[in-house]
Amino acid sequence: MSIYFTEKFERSFGTFPLKGDELKKSIFAALEVGYRAFDTAQMYQNETETGEALQEAKIAREDLCVTTKVMHQNYAAKDFISSVQLSLRDLKLDYVDVLLLHWPPPDFNIVPCLEQLAEAQQKGYARHIGVSNFTADMLRQSVEVLDTPIVTNQVEFHPLLNQDILLSAAAETGIPLAAYCSVARGEINKHDVLNEIGNAYAKSAAQITQRWILQKGVSVNTMSRNPANIAANYNIMDFTLSSTDMARIELLTKTNYRIVNKALVPWAPDFD
Repeated sequence: MSIYFTEKFERSFGTFPLKGDELKKSIFAALEVGYRAFDTAQMYQNETETGEALQEAKIAREDLCVTTKVMHQNYAAKDFISSVQLSLRDLKLDYVDVLLLHWPPPDFNIVPCLEQLAEAQQKGYARHIGVSNFTADMLRQSVEVLDTPIVTNQVEFHPLLNQDILLSAAAETGIPLAAYCSVARGEINKHDVLNEIGNAYAKSAAQITQRWILQKGVSVNTMSRNPANIAANYNIMDFTLSSTDMARIELLTKTNYRIVNKALVPWAPDFD
């Protein structure tokens, strides 16, 4: 089972695009309500502030799950390990709990960077390793290349996007999914069914959406600047959606609303 899908870490606080004092205040608010998993990346340029906030909070290291991601510009053998060492220095950590490849390499030859990822783990820089934005075929290739478990594939996942192909590949390969853009950057609020279901549970559309994601077997990574919303995003464990409501929400996947695509990220793969 993925480290993310445990009671402590299945809800992660995302840090993109926060920086500076705004980021630190948000992390403190997240810690206050109970978050112990935090997600950053080299590309976000906020590892330093993330590390400072977690150090200042004085939470026991074993109670934290810190994830960072290596950007594809550092996948060359001469750069990979040194970039991870720099991330650890900025985060003020001896190791991260999960180290991800942020994107497949632009040439989509995933073998060399997977091998670099495994080397970083062998050197003790990461307890676990994973990937992000990988296609189903890439997941299958990854389990053939690596002997060590891949604990997650972090992808865009919300009710407005059908990810059945990736869910099937996750079950096939044993690489579970983790969600980013879990509330579709607010787009979910345009769909009345989520508010209607929310009224029945005394929950917001965002809370209903994140609960749906968890019940799909996908861990949730969510960001907010607003302390009230941070608390609401965390408080999604005191109810369970009925099978009927899960099915009603499932119908929204026909919307096929994707946020992260080649127009936004030119090096993105052809997503399933």
